Amino acid sequence: MKPTMSMFDAIELGHQLDKGEYKKRERELHIGLLEQQRRLRESNSTLIIIVNGVEGSGKGQVVTQLNTWLDNRSVITKAYWEESDEERERPRLWRFWRDLPARGTTGIMFGSWYTGPILDRAFERITDPVFDTTLTEIVDLERVLSEDGAIIVKFWYHISAASQQARLERDRQHEGTVSPYLEQHASINPTFKRFSERAIRHTDQSFAPWHLIESEDPLYSNIATGEILLEALERRLDNEKAWTQHGKQKTRATGIHLPDTARSLLDRVDLTQKYSGQSYEGDLEALQRRAAELAWLARKRKINTVVVFEGWDVAGKGGAIRRLTHRIDARLYRVTSVAAPTDEEKARHYLWRFWRQVPRAGYISIYDRSWYGRVLVERVEGFASDKEWFRAYGEINSFEKQLTDFGTAVLKFWLHISPDEQLRRFREREKTPWKSHKITSEDWRNREKWEEYAHAVGDMVERTGNIDAPWFLIPANDKKLARLEILRIFCDQMQQHLETHASGAGR
Repeated sequence: MKPTMSMFDAIELGHQLDKGEYKKRERELHIGLLEQQRRLRESNSTLIIIVNGVEGSGKGQVVTQLNTWLDNRSVITKAYWEESDEERERPRLWRFWRDLPARGTTGIMFGSWYTGPILDRAFERITDPVFDTTLTEIVDLERVLSEDGAIIVKFWYHISAASQQARLERDRQHEGTVSPYLEQHASINPTFKRFSERAIRHTDQSFAPWHLIESEDPLYSNIATGEILLEALERRLDNEKAWTQHGKQKTRATGIHLPDTARSLLDRVDLTQKYSGQSYEGDLEALQRRAAELAWLARKRKINTVVVFEGWDVAGKGGAIRRLTHRIDARLYRVTSVAAPTDEEKARHYLWRFWRQVPRAGYISIYDRSWYGRVLVERVEGFASDKEWFRAYGEINSFEKQLTDFGTAVLKFWLHISPDEQLRRFREREKTPWKSHKITSEDWRNREKWEEYAHAVGDMVERTGNIDAPWFLIPANDKKLARLEILRIFCDQMQQHLETHASGAGR
């Protein structure tokens, strides 16, 4: 059987444009791209341009040309070279999530999330299974962004090995300096080529297709890039009505009905339990000291920790967080109280603001409410469409998997109380001068939707609980019991995690 021809070998080399033809087509492209960029600014979409390829293929001059054709006031160009210490101490995709452009703008990712995995595999820093898993994560990321309205256009620039070597020699002789990346890539050209093709085939999807550009002639490469980009923008923006419009009037989520079996998960929580120990303060102090010791050990071993608190209004989240952090060194943790998103946050995927807050290796991030607002408040109140909150289960699972794959300990608590206990606490707060401000008309309105929220909670627990990031349902009618239980689970889970991930972050 004949070996399968490489996709790179199938690329026809030698395309050329004379300057007259280039100038004519370049002017038309410039006008067309500016018009589509205007339409993009008025849309709910984001344009993400991925620029990758063989080192020495002229990627830099293509990026320069794109910034010339486009109004670069709404274009951000990011080049991804060496990772900083800050980036190495977080999951690999964190640096890219942080740089995602806002709706209506353009992000040019020079190198992007592909370069690192391909080079790591070519230099045998990672194995085949890790390489394939990383490529699958990239597909998941691009799907998430595409479903949220991103237009992803991916370019791979190719030249022959002979041309690459010639450009390397030219740079040595005439420019005096040579990019270390050109030297490295030239030395492993066949290996780089093999794993590049594997990456392209694995990640070539209808929502984010690859475009292979022959770039022996810079003029041809520029025009081919511009025409593909223009066509992609026109096609997508012409169909903008099929995509969610940012800022449209939201309606209650009523079109998707999930099985009622999830609701029974909350019914199984025994709310009659009460603290039955001899000394609450003694038990509390012992657990707090243990939590503080584990936090320092996690810091020493560079273990990230994410703790999520969700629960009914007045279920005791704030009090539980204060008891959890009471003896932990304040330098080791950060508590984030999640409120309504800012305009900057609403201009991007809803997970963007949480990705940015992922802790560095050795630190703890505690969320008082979290990304689960998409499948709770936003679902029940109609702030998210059916399609948005339903697909969020998969997006959240993917997000948390990237955290746990990196070695992050993820603990999620739901504080559960009965409707009667909530009513008692509401009335108690109203009568207490220093607590009355905590009760608002919104709290009373949410209480009227108890059953809807209960169903949403059940779905959330059932669809986003897994062995690496489980949900812990805490009976919280008795505050003492709840606080001790949360501390005990935190300590036990941290101890287990430290024993399992003894080698530190970035595994």
